[in-house]
Amino acid sequence: MHPLLARYRPARDRYDELCLDEGGRPRAHWQSLIRRLQQIPPEGLRERCEFVARQIQENGVTYNVYADPKGDARPWDLDMLPQLITSEEWAPLAAGIAQRAGLLERVLADLYGEQTLLSGGLLPPDLVFGHGNFLWPAQGVRPRGDAWLHVYAADLARAPDGRWWVLADRTQTPSGAGYALENRHIVGRAFPELFRELGIRRLDGFFDALHESLLQRCEDDGEPPLIVLLTPGRFNETYFEHVFLARQLGFPLVEGQDLTVRDATVYLKTLGGLQRVHAILRRLDDDWCDPLELRADSALGVPGLLDAVRAQRVVVANALGSGVLESPGLMGFLPAIAEKWLGEPLSLPSVATWWCGEEATLRDALRKLPQLVIKGAYPSQGFEPVYGADLDRAGLRALRARLRRRPGAYVAQEQVHLSQAPVWPGDGSDALVARAVTMRVYAVATSEGFQVMPGGLTRVAQPGGAEVVSMQRGGSSKDTWVFADAPQRAAPSLRRIDSVVRRDPHLLSRTVENLFWLGRYAERCDVHARLLRSLLNRIDDDLDPQVFEMGLGLARQLGRVPTGGADAADLLRAIADVDWENSLHVNLRRLCWSASEVRARLSMENWRTVMEIQRDAASLGAAGFGEGRASAFLNRLLTALSALSGFALDDMTRDDSWRFLMVGRSLERLQAQIAQVLPLLEGPPRDAAALGWWLELGNVTITYRSRYLASPQLMPVLDLLLLDEDNPHAMLFQLERLTATLAQIGFSAAPEGAIEGLEGTRERLRSFEVSGLLAGPGSEPARELSVLLGALSTALHVLSERLVARYFAQVDDHSQMTWST
Repeated sequence: MHPLLARYRPARDRYDELCLDEGGRPRAHWQSLIRRLQQIPPEGLRERCEFVARQIQENGVTYNVYADPKGDARPWDLDMLPQLITSEEWAPLAAGIAQRAGLLERVLADLYGEQTLLSGGLLPPDLVFGHGNFLWPAQGVRPRGDAWLHVYAADLARAPDGRWWVLADRTQTPSGAGYALENRHIVGRAFPELFRELGIRRLDGFFDALHESLLQRCEDDGEPPLIVLLTPGRFNETYFEHVFLARQLGFPLVEGQDLTVRDATVYLKTLGGLQRVHAILRRLDDDWCDPLELRADSALGVPGLLDAVRAQRVVVANALGSGVLESPGLMGFLPAIAEKWLGEPLSLPSVATWWCGEEATLRDALRKLPQLVIKGAYPSQGFEPVYGADLDRAGLRALRARLRRRPGAYVAQEQVHLSQAPVWPGDGSDALVARAVTMRVYAVATSEGFQVMPGGLTRVAQPGGAEVVSMQRGGSSKDTWVFADAPQRAAPSLRRIDSVVRRDPHLLSRTVENLFWLGRYAERCDVHARLLRSLLNRIDDDLDPQVFEMGLGLARQLGRVPTGGADAADLLRAIADVDWENSLHVNLRRLCWSASEVRARLSMENWRTVMEIQRDAASLGAAGFGEGRASAFLNRLLTALSALSGFALDDMTRDDSWRFLMVGRSLERLQAQIAQVLPLLEGPPRDAAALGWWLELGNVTITYRSRYLASPQLMPVLDLLLLDEDNPHAMLFQLERLTATLAQIGFSAAPEGAIEGLEGTRERLRSFEVSGLLAGPGSEPARELSVLLGALSTALHVLSERLVARYFAQVDDHSQMTWST
C-alpha cells in the first residue's frame, strides 16, 4: 500500500467515503484524486498544506469562539483534501433539499397565518408555542411577496448503509455558505490541476441567484433597490463570513445602529443623508432584531423593524420568526405533513426523531434510552445533546427522571454513526487518517423554486472518533466537490448595468468615522514608534546623553512614556503594557479595531498588513521581551505602518471614505508636528546631534543630507519640517492636503471659525520668513512662529470637534458638544 494510505483504517460500523477494499483501492470516484496525490512527493503535499494554512491566515479567515484562548480572531480550520460526490448521487440529494425547503416555507407561512397544522392535529401546539423563536408579535404578519425562507440549509449525515439523512434544519440565519465559497477558492488554488481534471461544478451561480432573488423582491417600488446585509458586529463568531458575503453580493454591510425606521420605512444612515432600504439580508437572530416589539434589551437590532415588515415596506430574509422551524421536535412530524400537503413522502428523510411531549413517545424513549440521543426541543434551553450509550446506570436513571419532569422540553433521536472521510493529519506525518464528517447544503429561493448550491460545507469532527461535529468545539472543514456532467463555465451576469456610478451612494456615517480614526491611529502609532525607537537606540549612548534626555522630555510631554519613565523598563512598558492607556500596544489595538470595523472597504493586501500588525502586537507580552526584541518589533511595525500609508495613497479610490481617512491622518500628523517643533523654538539652542535627532523623528534625514553638505542647523531643519511644500512630512504640505480634502467633502463654512482659522494660519505660515530663525530660539521670529503654531493647534482641535459633530454624531451644527481628540 502507498505510504499515503498506510494509516487509513476504514470503519466497519459506519460508511466510509473513501472505502478502501481488500486490495487497498478506493471508491471509483476517489481514484483519480488519490492517484494524483500519490504522484506528489511528501514535501509537495506538505507545501500545499502549508499553502492552505497561509491563505487562511493571510485572508483573515476567522471563526470566533467566545472566551476562546486563541482570541477573538480564531483562524478558520480547513483540510486541504476535498469531499467528493458524484453527479449521480448529487441529483436526488439536491432534489430532496429543494423539496424540503419548499415544504418548510409552507409550514412557516401556516404557523404565522391560518395555523391549520395546529388545528388539524399535524403539529402539537405545545411544541410551537413553547419555542422561544415563535414570535407572537409576528402572528398574522405576511412578509412582502409571501416570501418566508429566502435561504435554507440542512445538516446532512450518512447512515452506515450510505443513505443521506437530515440531522437539522437551518432556517433562521443559515451560516456557512460564505465559508464554503472561501474553502473553494483556497482548495481550488492548492490543487488547480485536479479541479480542472475532475470537472467540478462551480458555486458562483448560487450567490448570483441569491442576489437576483432579493432584487426581484424589491423591484415593484419604482426606485433603485437598496439591499443591505445586517450583522451583529465584529464579535460575532461568523463575522468574517458577513464581510465576505457583503463583498460577494455587493451589499453594504451594516449594523443595527446604521439603520433607522421612520413612518414604517427603514432607512440607512449615510454620509449624504437617509436612504431607503428595500431589503435586509440578516445575520441577526430573530429576537434581537427589534428592541421595541421583540427583545427589549437588544442593542443590536433596529427599533421599529417589525412594524416596517408588517407594512410590507421592507423585505427581511429570512422572515422574522423563522427560527421556530429549527426545533428538532418538528422533524418527527414532517413526514405526515409532506404526505398531507405534497401527496408524496419526503425524498430526503430526517433522522428518526420523536418529541417526548407525547405520552407514547416518552414511554418508548425511556425504554430505548441507551440507543438514543436526547436533545433540547428549544434552543433557549442551552441543553447539550446527551448520548445514552455514554451513560452508566446512574446517569440513565437521572436522565429518565429529567425527561419525566418536563417531557415536552426534550427530543429523542436515533444515534447516527457518522460517515468518515480522509483528512490530512497535520501532525507531521504524510499519511491520511479517517475522521467523522457531516455536510451542510444550501438552497436559495428563486422565481423557479429553490436552487441548491452544487456543493456545500463539509464539517469534520475532532480526532478520536467524535460523534458531535461542531466548529465551536474545534472541528474543521472541507471543500465539497460535486462532479459535473459537462464542462463548467463561469455563469454570465444576470443583471445588465446600463449606467456608470462613480460615487458610493451608500457610504455609512459609521464607516467614515472608523476610517477617520483609522487614519489618526495609524499616524499616532507611527509617531509613537519612531519616538520610542529613537530612545531605545540612545538609552546607553555615552557620547551624547543630552539627546536622550531631550527625547525623553518630549516623550513625557506627549504622554508617550509613563510618568517619571527614564530607563529601559519604562520604555518597554510604553511599548507593551496592555493596562496603560497610552501605550503603543493599546493604540495598536485601537488601530486594528477601527480597521476591523471597515474591513469591507479595505483591499486584501491592506487587510493582511493589519492582521500582521495585530499578530505582532499580540506577541508583545511574551516572556523574554527585552530591548532587542522591542527594537526589532518597532522596525517591523514602522515598515507595516508605511505599507498602510502606501495602501491609502495607491490602493483606495479617492472617494469620501478615502478623504476622511486622509483627514484623520493629516490632523494627527499636524498635531504631532506642532508638539515636536515647539521645543526647537522655545528652548535653548540645539547642537548638530540634537537637530539630527529631530530630522530622524521627522523622517527627513535623507532629504536633508542630499540638500545640504553640512551638519544640521536650525534654519534649514525648520524649513524642511515646516515650510517645504514638496515634503509630505512638512507641516505646510499637510495643511495644503487637509484644506483641499475638506473642500472636496464639502466642509467649507463651519461655525466657530474652524476652516477660517485653519486657512488663515496656513497663509501666515506660508509667508513666514524662515531666514529670521538664524537669530536662534527665543528670538522674535521664533516667538512669532511659536504663537502661530499655537493658533494652528487650537484651530485643529476646533476642526476635529466640528467634524465629529457634523458627520459622525450627526447633531445640529449649533449644538455645543466637546469631544476627546
